[in-house]
Amino acid sequence: MRIWDLDPGFLNDRSLLGEHRELHGIVSILVNRKKGYSRHPETLRWRDCLGGLAVRHRQLVAEMDLRGFQHRSPLPGLAQAMRWPAIWIDPPAGQYQILGRKYLERPPGRIPLPRNCQELWARHKYSVMARDYNAYRRYGSEVAAGRIGFARLAPELIGWLRTPPPAGALDNALLHMWGYVSTLAAEKPPSHSQARLLAEIRRLAMDPAGPAYLKHSTALGELACWCGVNGSADS
Repeated sequence: MRIWDLDPGFLNDRSLLGEHRELHGIVSILVNRKKGYSRHPETLRWRDCLGGLAVRHRQLVAEMDLRGFQHRSPLPGLAQAMRWPAIWIDPPAGQYQILGRKYLERPPGRIPLPRNCQELWARHKYSVMARDYNAYRRYGSEVAAGRIGFARLAPELIGWLRTPPPAGALDNALLHMWGYVSTLAAEKPPSHSQARLLAEIRRLAMDPAGPAYLKHSTALGELACWCGVNGSADS
């Protein structure tokens, strides 16, 4: 039983669907006070964080939708405030290592596992831009200068992905992402809503002719859970 802290884009299809199933199991244990696995470390660390589990579920659903999976198992309404566990079962850098060993002879996830700090940052940069442009610039400078290591950067990036993006910063990030796919579009970017713009970016990026750089971005998946693409914000 495991709820990964890494972005779901790093999980392969089997791990993605497996976590989704196990998350529902943990929610059922916590909400219905079931005894089975109630003392499991993963259950215990999420015990007071049902709001965070609801967000994690939305992230999983957004990634499943991006890969073409049908989602038919919404969570029951979880009204708790969005809180996140204060501990890791394995630190984020260790989770990347675990997946690396796990996927040696198995299909990878949508996003290739990062081999160094530069690749880790490249996968997350638009997710950070969607929250805080100044932080985006600061991390870019620190990574380029070698002033931040993988073990410190990985949990900080997870923290950003757990933060709701402000509307203005999200608009800015979406327009930057649109620049990678605009040549594939028949029309100008949809201007009616963030959800429509992101949905079009996702469609074009996942096309076989779409740019790999954007296809390998966490933002392509996780931002949908905040924008409500295909109902991800309410799943």
